[in-house]
Amino acid sequence: MMRRGFVAVLALIFSAFAFAADHDSDALAWLQKMATAAKSLNYTGTFTYLSDQRFETMRIAHALRADGEVERLETLDGSPREVIRRDGEVRCILPGLKTVIIDREERRRAFPGRLPTAVSQLSEHYRIVSGDMGRVADRPAQIIRLEPLDKLRFGHHLWADVETGLLLKARMVDEQDKVVEQFVFNDIHIGAEVGPEALKARYQTGDDWHVVNAHGSDAVQADVHWSLSDVLPGYQLISTVKRTVAKGGADVLHMVYSDGLAHISVFIEPQAADEDDAAGFVAAGSIGVYARNHDGYRLTVLGEAPREALRRVGDGMVLNGD
Repeated sequence: MMRRGFVAVLALIFSAFAFAADHDSDALAWLQKMATAAKSLNYTGTFTYLSDQRFETMRIAHALRADGEVERLETLDGSPREVIRRDGEVRCILPGLKTVIIDREERRRAFPGRLPTAVSQLSEHYRIVSGDMGRVADRPAQIIRLEPLDKLRFGHHLWADVETGLLLKARMVDEQDKVVEQFVFNDIHIGAEVGPEALKARYQTGDDWHVVNAHGSDAVQADVHWSLSDVLPGYQLISTVKRTVAKGGADVLHMVYSDGLAHISVFIEPQAADEDDAAGFVAAGSIGVYARNHDGYRLTVLGEAPREALRRVGDGMVLNGD
């Protein structure tokens, strides 16, 4: 009798683990569907962004064409701004300042295309589980939770459109489950043809506009004399770019570390003569900022990550040969 009872307990334990494995597999499948849908579907709509009690409403139009993706974002409140993404280039148009900022498309994309293609790698540092069914913009949605396994990244709650897999709502939370930032569609139309007018720049630039080319250039590895001595679990160096901030100005080295979902940028530039050596954090909404000086250089670390991760990156950056 005792043996049968022991076997029964083992069977229950095994079935619980088997269910958990199936559950995680299902959640990963939803993540993959979300990552693919954001790039492959046509959609238009409006969404709201919340960060540090600040709201912003955006209109989005996205289309997949024979020559690639085209996307246009436009703010509907506050200072006017529109962003057009096409052919690997991003143009941010600021009509109030008569300025256009041109940059390359980075691996970190905007909502709803925030998930990496290789979603399976996220399971190494997040517990990924399926949640309840929800409803966003009058569409049924499956909730997926990514719970960090350490204190070096935030948690994420994601709502996937049941029909198409498109990410309808994304909430980033801290270790107390407090909302750090949130994106949510107010209305969304998926699958219909997106006309050229919806993707065309609204503001026409002129000769009196200021154009800032922030493309930068990939840094040759032999010329990069900085490295991270205190490696963060799961974070890898994914980009190293040199940027010139102003005509005749010194180059700024921009290094990006990522775990596939969280991104941490490090900007390294010569220290100003009148700048003190104080190190510390600066609050900037959902983006944390940590700065310090080292061997005549100013290091500025920023990203949507907990302070411990930003501090470890900032304090761990060293000049090779130190």
